[in-house]
Amino acid sequence: MGKKSLTSTKAKIRDLQIKKEKLMAMGGEAMVKRQHDQGKLTARERLDILFDKDTFQEVQLFVKHRSTLFGLDKKDIPSDGVITGFGKVSGRVVFTAAQDFTSHGGSLGEMHARKIWKVMDMALAAGKPFVALNDSGGARIQEGVPSLEGYGGIFYRNSINSGYIPQLTAILGPSAGGAVYAPALTDWVFMVKGSSYMFITGPAVIKTVTGEEVTQEELGGAMSHATKSGVCHFVAESDADCLAKIKTMLSFVPDNCHSPLPVMPCTDSPDRECPELDTIIPDRANQVYDMKNIIAAVADDQEIFEPHKLWAKNMMVAFIRIMGRPVGVIANNPKHGAGVLDVKASDKASRFIRFCDAFNIPLLTFADVPGYMPGTSQEWSGIISHGAKLLHAYSEATVPKLTVVIRKDYGGAYVGMCSKQLGADYVMAWPTAEIAVMGAEGACNIIYNREIAGAADPGAKRQELIASYEEQFNNPYFAAALGAIDEIILPRETRKKVVELLEAFKDKKESRPPKKHGNIPL
Repeated sequence: MGKKSLTSTKAKIRDLQIKKEKLMAMGGEAMVKRQHDQGKLTARERLDILFDKDTFQEVQLFVKHRSTLFGLDKKDIPSDGVITGFGKVSGRVVFTAAQDFTSHGGSLGEMHARKIWKVMDMALAAGKPFVALNDSGGARIQEGVPSLEGYGGIFYRNSINSGYIPQLTAILGPSAGGAVYAPALTDWVFMVKGSSYMFITGPAVIKTVTGEEVTQEELGGAMSHATKSGVCHFVAESDADCLAKIKTMLSFVPDNCHSPLPVMPCTDSPDRECPELDTIIPDRANQVYDMKNIIAAVADDQEIFEPHKLWAKNMMVAFIRIMGRPVGVIANNPKHGAGVLDVKASDKASRFIRFCDAFNIPLLTFADVPGYMPGTSQEWSGIISHGAKLLHAYSEATVPKLTVVIRKDYGGAYVGMCSKQLGADYVMAWPTAEIAVMGAEGACNIIYNREIAGAADPGAKRQELIASYEEQFNNPYFAAALGAIDEIILPRETRKKVVELLEAFKDKKESRPPKKHGNIPL
């Protein structure tokens, strides 16, 4: 009688509605409550926040696992634990996969992975950004090898899609083992304090193997990855805050590498001067200031969106807008470690430069760098190869590249912070700029070693020669005379000059030797 009742169109439509309602309930009321009790939103609640109202189109809602091992044939997993589809974020199409922890812990099995493959392939074909909302207990162990192959297929697509479409990942729960490599292969990783965890091996395994005792939070929490490993680019206070940050990031990036940059309405003036910059540099060279204040002064409405805010703080990377158009900023920050270049700072800047270049976002560099960090720790950590990444990243970038020398710009670090020899299109300097092979004291100890040693008063002679060296080199005029600096500007003019130059170079074209790809020193 039941089967006969489905012969009418009306009955079939009702049957579809019932099935959809059941699947939309995810893991059921008890599991949803448990998710909420942990301070987390469900996958569908997250999608409701991320996407514009009534624009989300779900894909493959009815997919089921097909494993019969370890009792899975008796286990119902709604939508196989992942919701996939596309919709509009601030009016622009975005594709997504949101893991549903209420359904079998959001574990990844064969069909779960294939759903993600499908939507990633759709994003690539459509040329639209892909956002992963990860909340999963990991591989579905009961399914065995197919779950591992599922991760492999995701990693492959992350790699193929890299540089063609923007890829963002939010860690909104646990992520362990092989699952962590998919986020690491994407452009930007967002985590939530207190509820996000990422690690290859968990605390229990670590204690068994190495004897170390560590909590989940200490090992792989948001703050650990934001301050220690650098794996996390943005830390959020809640799921909702995380999704808001993702929306902000999407507002700075194009749909794909061939699409125009998104332009926002601008109420700021192209002629606005920044008089506060005339007094920002201390008179003493060893005094610090916060580079963030310079970047904010130049940006539209003083707005900055800063990835990696808590990691390698001697180097700043940030997105700003100039007359509504996205610009990527790289800057030494003397407030932290004198703005010195080290292993982490080099990696941080290099990765950011390559992202901006991949998606045609112009680069604006502010240099105030005393050099590379000396010491055995840095040398043995590979400062040579890590520092070389920065040289490679700047050199291969073909977007407009502008550099402003603020104060110190010494030695190899001068070259590394986008000098003309690395392809800078235009280099400006403030009157406070100091461009030399090294600081005055070190240079004089080498150049005038014999003269100082033979003097009646070596200390006085050293100070005399240092003063002479500083008079000659602790300014931008020697470099400007050689053409290494294109223009010396008043600090207050910086925004106005940047606006003019970005307009002049907006149609820049640069060809390179045909090749498969370069070999950046990873």
